[in-house]
Amino acid sequence: MRRIAAGLLALVAGGAGAQALAPPVQRVFVVGDSTACDYEPARAPRTGWGQVFGEWFDRGVDVRNRAQNGRSARSFIEQGWLYGVAREIGPGDLLLIQFGHNDEKIDDPARYNDPVAAFPLWLMQYVEMARAVGATPVLITPVARRRFAGDRAVDAHGPYAEAVRALARREGVASIDLARLSLDWLAALGPDASKRYYLHVPEQNLADNTHFHRRGALAIACLVAGELRREGLIAPARYVRDADCAVGAAPAVDTGSAIVREADVGRTQPGPHGGAGPTTAYPFFADAQDLKFVLRKRVLHRDAGIGLHRHDKDEIYYVVSGRGAYVLDGVEREVGPGDAMLTRPGSVHALSQLGDDDLVVLIGYTRP
Repeated sequence: MRRIAAGLLALVAGGAGAQALAPPVQRVFVVGDSTACDYEPARAPRTGWGQVFGEWFDRGVDVRNRAQNGRSARSFIEQGWLYGVAREIGPGDLLLIQFGHNDEKIDDPARYNDPVAAFPLWLMQYVEMARAVGATPVLITPVARRRFAGDRAVDAHGPYAEAVRALARREGVASIDLARLSLDWLAALGPDASKRYYLHVPEQNLADNTHFHRRGALAIACLVAGELRREGLIAPARYVRDADCAVGAAPAVDTGSAIVREADVGRTQPGPHGGAGPTTAYPFFADAQDLKFVLRKRVLHRDAGIGLHRHDKDEIYYVVSGRGAYVLDGVEREVGPGDAMLTRPGSVHALSQLGDDDLVVLIGYTRP
């Protein structure tokens, strides 16, 4: 192992990567296994998180995914893949390092690493290589497998994830606890919904709890991108997508979140504010008095309306379907599907249904 490490350090010390000037963009190299690697279109929807990771950044970030299917921290080096990275990487680059899935395979001596001794020693070679050229290594705990005991998400990587955490603490290496982040994400999805994010594809006879559907790869890439932003390793200005994906552990108490069916809350009413009727009102979550906003749906049937009234709050109407005549501060306009109307305090407005079809509007305002 030390002979390999010495060879890597010699390569980077004398290679182009160590001598070149820092590139005009920040380069991010990803090394890892099948959960991160690229897949050809013929294997869709199977997708590695490193394959879609570049979607989070503008052209100021150059993502180079070098993850390889089936590799462990050991076999990635012994088969020469890290040498290729060492020839490219240079000052200012990031090296994202995620292994563990294949290091656990005790029946395969070409890949297996015990978590206490061998696994961190192999990982340390990636760290030393990056540091030797002025790059920043980032250790990443292995992404969660989809495993549940009843409704509880179960950690499948225990000692391997802990080995990465311990190495990062001991050596002062930047790290992302993707094992924890993705386990929280799995727990929030639950055993049934989570199948859609892993490679459960009945038409392809697939029920794979390790690899990702494209939607799952995007979710994991977002977790990694969010942590890099939080740690200041990639500047916020470089992001073109939000990276607000981490869900954290499930709350210990009932939050009051809920689903309602409009059929259960609908009631017939005359047109409000002296308007013509009949209308059907849907007062969603009317019993949640601590909400800071109100959302209502109202259906104005033939010749129905909302009468003219003055506003003491901001209110938005959104037309879902049908046509209407909307009066705002003495000016009438015809409105239809996709139109949104904002009324500010002090204005007056009214709305009347037009034509043969019901006028359906969503109404939102701050609670008085």
